[in-house]
Amino acid sequence: MNNSKLLLTCISLAVLASCSSTKTTPTPSPAPQAAVETPVQPKADLSGKAQTAVAKVVINPFDDPSSPLSKKSVFFEFDKFTITQADGVIVTAHAKYMAGNKAAKVRLEGNADERGGREYNLSLGQKRADAVKQALELTGASVANIEAVSFGKEKPVDYSHNEDAWAKNRRVDIKYTAK
Repeated sequence: MNNSKLLLTCISLAVLASCSSTKTTPTPSPAPQAAVETPVQPKADLSGKAQTAVAKVVINPFDDPSSPLSKKSVFFEFDKFTITQADGVIVTAHAKYMAGNKAAKVRLEGNADERGGREYNLSLGQKRADAVKQALELTGASVANIEAVSFGKEKPVDYSHNEDAWAKNRRVDIKYTAK
C-alpha cells in the first residue's frame, strides 16, 4: 500500500510540474529577427496522449553565423580594390538591411597590409572603402548613412609578416554606428 501511495504521489507531482509554465518577456532588439521553430520534448497529459510543443527561438541575424549580416569584413586581393563575388553577397545583405532600416548608419574602414608606403596604403584603403560604399548605394543603401574612411596599414588584425596575415589585413570593416 505504501509503495502505491508513493508512486501515485510521484506521478501527480510529475503531471503538475509538466503543466506549469513561466512567461518571459523577450528583450526587444532593433535588428530584424528570424524565428526558428525548435521542437520541445513531448509532455504526457492525464489521458496518456503525448503533446508536442514548439518553441520559437529568436535569432539576431548579426549574431547568426549562417547569416551574411554576421560577416562584417570584406576582403581584397593584393593591390586590388574590386569586391569579389563571394564578398558581394555580404555587401548586398548589408545594403538590403540598410535600405529596410533607414536609421542604420555605417562607417566603412578601409585597410591595407603592411607592404607599401604609408600614403599608398592610405589611398588603397580609401579606394577599397569607396568601392564598398558604391556597392552599398547601388543596392539600395542611402548615401547619407555611409561614411568611408581609410586607416591604410595602421590597424592590422594580424601582426604576423606572412601571406595569411596580409590577406586578413586587406579588408574593409563594416561598422554600424546606429542600427
